[in-house]
Amino acid sequence: MQIDVRPARSRPSDGALEAVRTGLAAMLGNRLVTSLAVRQQHANTLTWIDNQAPDMVAFPESVADMQAIVRLCAAHDVPVVPFGTGTSFEGHVNAPFGGVSVDTSLMKRIIAVHAEDLDCVIEPGVTRKALNEHLRDVGLFFPIDPGADASLGGMTATRASGTNAVRYGTMKDNVLALKIVTPTGELLTTSRRAKKSSAGYDLTRLYVGSEGTLGLIAEITLKLQGIPEAISAGICPFPTVKAACDATIATIQSGIPVARIELLDALQVRACNIYSKLSLPETPMLFVEFHGTEAGVKEQAERFGEIAAEFAGGPFDWATRAEDRSRLWQARHDAYWASMALRPGSKGVSTDVCVPVSRLSECIEATQADIAESGLVAPIVGHVGDGNFHVLPLVDMDDEAEIKAAKTFIERLVARALDMEGTCTGEHGVGQGKMKYLEREHGPEALQMMRSLKQALDPRNLMNPGKIVTL
Repeated sequence: MQIDVRPARSRPSDGALEAVRTGLAAMLGNRLVTSLAVRQQHANTLTWIDNQAPDMVAFPESVADMQAIVRLCAAHDVPVVPFGTGTSFEGHVNAPFGGVSVDTSLMKRIIAVHAEDLDCVIEPGVTRKALNEHLRDVGLFFPIDPGADASLGGMTATRASGTNAVRYGTMKDNVLALKIVTPTGELLTTSRRAKKSSAGYDLTRLYVGSEGTLGLIAEITLKLQGIPEAISAGICPFPTVKAACDATIATIQSGIPVARIELLDALQVRACNIYSKLSLPETPMLFVEFHGTEAGVKEQAERFGEIAAEFAGGPFDWATRAEDRSRLWQARHDAYWASMALRPGSKGVSTDVCVPVSRLSECIEATQADIAESGLVAPIVGHVGDGNFHVLPLVDMDDEAEIKAAKTFIERLVARALDMEGTCTGEHGVGQGKMKYLEREHGPEALQMMRSLKQALDPRNLMNPGKIVTL
């Protein structure tokens, strides 16, 4: 399906591409790949946004490699598109104007762990799971968990969050400093390891969530957390989505330090039962997790059970055994694939919005009614502790009427969230798919300021062109 993306530049000439290809081949050897299959794997693959492959894929092993790649591309006016693991949904990794995809998967060194300072320094290709495996022996962990085993460079670029955000925040709260390869190939350091600073503009936050449109992330300093003494997790069924959302709001307002609180609607529970071989009641469900001391998590779980009962929820079944928790959260992380299995052969169009928590149940109920009226199959899951939820319409791409219904449904979903003082995307990011909503969300003045920043830092529009804003 064609997404409305206005041209931001033209494709480079054949001569420019050949010059870059020749230069990179000499520099990288077999770490430059031009086969069609690999190029297509480095473009959008997970949603209905067209696959727009780059002209070549480069695999740097060091910051120096990154700088050399960018300098060569800049010399010949060839676009640069960063690539982590390719798990994004909004066309972030597409190359609508061709160019070089810079795959960071070989840059996976954990440079330093400062256990006493609760931070670490890593290269962008390190994945979330690999980092936590490395940290386990020192009693630390990195809490941001978007579900997929994404690269931390990609998570930083898209300002990712996920299931733990209600307690630990998003990537913007957990990135202390960055090293950035600028559009001219220079190396910029945005901050120091200090936990706070009031020295000048906050350049780190500028690049967190910039989706590769201002430069390449070459190194990341992350905040870490101590592994909790005890963790308890459980499930709690509710008669309606509204009851589950209201229980969530009451839990947050009561000050219970819940670590994760995830909503699955009845259709999503059914999908998880089939895919993950569970036997959960097929009704709206909260998956909840608490972190703390043994006494603390017991008290938190009991208090949550009392709140749930006030909203006709329960019974709340909770467990502290690691294997039970792992099975539960693996089913939640597999929700996307479980949903896809509901309708084999369809294309999943994952989208998300976020609203103030007080408007959450209203927004989800209206969305469910919209799904039913549209005749779509579209499970809902949500990081409801912070008002963020995801909808996954499963679309027959051979049915034009169904494609149109899904497209107009997403338009209404975003409009509904914006009318409730929410955002068009809580964590998926803008990419290509949600560019058209930014002016309504931010207003023309703010959008023009974003364009001005892009123009100032990347005047030739080399870095991931065609994403977030156009020049």
